[in-house]
Amino acid sequence: MALSREEREKFLAEPHIAAIAITAEDGRAPLTVPIWYQYEPGGDAWILTGLDSRKNQLIQRAGRFSLMVERVEPSIRYVSVEGPVVETAPGTVELLREMSARYLPADKVDGYVEMASKSHGEQVVIRMRPERWVSSDLGSV
Repeated sequence: MALSREEREKFLAEPHIAAIAITAEDGRAPLTVPIWYQYEPGGDAWILTGLDSRKNQLIQRAGRFSLMVERVEPSIRYVSVEGPVVETAPGTVELLREMSARYLPADKVDGYVEMASKSHGEQVVIRMRPERWVSSDLGSV
């Protein structure tokens, strides 16, 4: 059963690890990899990635990407959202901290932010405006 707008936005706002999909070069399938993301109902979804990463290069060329999140308990549910890039800006330590706090236990955030700041290179934040949604709750099995 398809989710209502409120249900799908609430589900996407939960801290799932997404699969991002981006149109790739000719002759290749879309790039699909796991990624941390941030979303609040009614707003834009955003990710952080390396300035020189393949993800960023493909997103800038395609001008859009999709995110898909899922769970299997207490019921099988998924939400997929696609949309255009509405902003690309330099990543900041504050955004890295916000993203890290979404996914990591509080006592691990500072260490991760310090490590990522030193070793991940220059980052960009890419904001996507949700335009097309596909969602379902398939119930319990």
